[in-house]
Amino acid sequence: MNSLESLSASRRLVVKVGSALLVQDDGQLRRDWLDALAQDVAMLRGDGVEVMIVSSGAIAVGRRLLGLARGPRNRVLRLDESQAAAATGQVQLAHAWQEMLGRHQVPVAQILLTTDDTENRRRHLNARNTIATLLRLGVVPVINENDTVATEEIRFGDNDRLAARVAQMMGADTCLILSDIDGLYTADPTRDDSATHIGRVDAITQEIEAMAGDTAGDDGSGGMITKIEAARVAMQAGCRLAISDGRTLHPLKRLIEGEQATWFIPQGEPHTARKSWIAGSLNPVGTIVVDDGAAGALARGKSLLPAGISDVVGTFERGDPVIVAGADGAEIARGLVAYGSEDARRILGRQSDEIESILGYRGREEMIHRDDLVES
Repeated sequence: MNSLESLSASRRLVVKVGSALLVQDDGQLRRDWLDALAQDVAMLRGDGVEVMIVSSGAIAVGRRLLGLARGPRNRVLRLDESQAAAATGQVQLAHAWQEMLGRHQVPVAQILLTTDDTENRRRHLNARNTIATLLRLGVVPVINENDTVATEEIRFGDNDRLAARVAQMMGADTCLILSDIDGLYTADPTRDDSATHIGRVDAITQEIEAMAGDTAGDDGSGGMITKIEAARVAMQAGCRLAISDGRTLHPLKRLIEGEQATWFIPQGEPHTARKSWIAGSLNPVGTIVVDDGAAGALARGKSLLPAGISDVVGTFERGDPVIVAGADGAEIARGLVAYGSEDARRILGRQSDEIESILGYRGREEMIHRDDLVES
């Protein structure tokens, strides 16, 4: 196994935990399993890995608490019942994560997202900044879809794809989907004795997609198909993704020790993929003109501060893509702004520690952070 197929090589890791792993058939949490996973997370953090958890299970827990588990097993809930179950179960689920990770001195924060939060630029920037701050402060974000308001996510969504979108948004280098199967097979291994395990995938071809169609699982809304779709999103973001059997205790530790899994390996790295997205996939809606000092700082890989801005052209909102131009008007960079054009005009040429007194709130010190900036 090389470093690309080892969890121990991770720097920023997203772990997706499905309902079937976390919740028993009777709606009770598998507390022994959750405690073992918490130990694994604490171990990785001790090795310097930043960990985010995308957790399913709120509806499965909530339906029992609301008495909706009675009747036919796994009865499909109405939409309003699903939302009520999610709202009720999320409280217990968040408390369980806090309790189990807290036993290992790991602080926890709850983040509820919809897919729109990862795709809309302003929401994307807000969510990204919040989660990045939590990671910097040593907190493990526990993330779930905001099922009580995101009705379409309940009907069609899944946390496999949410995990990949979180990995994309946060520039994670590894996304791990804990499943009820140890990866992708050439055919459904429960039906075909000749099915063979695939340890590494470097490109998602039609052949790979066909294999996924024959290997639907019971742990999520779409089985292996949605996991392949998640892998596609992750790989495009320069993030490797692994599908691993999470049913036994200490699934992260076991994977580190070499347990079988399927690894989807991207061609690039997260930082490069994000820069490419900013440079080529977004249409700028305004221009920020900078002085020679700021232009030199950008060339050295620094962030753009308000003090170096001499003019703001156009109308834009926080999170929008803009052109950064030098004093001669030539484009030198592109990036995502931390302030809308109105506020940007008020603080241009000013020091970062003056922003709060000018705007009345404390925003970011940078007009464009270096992670959101790419030179032209």
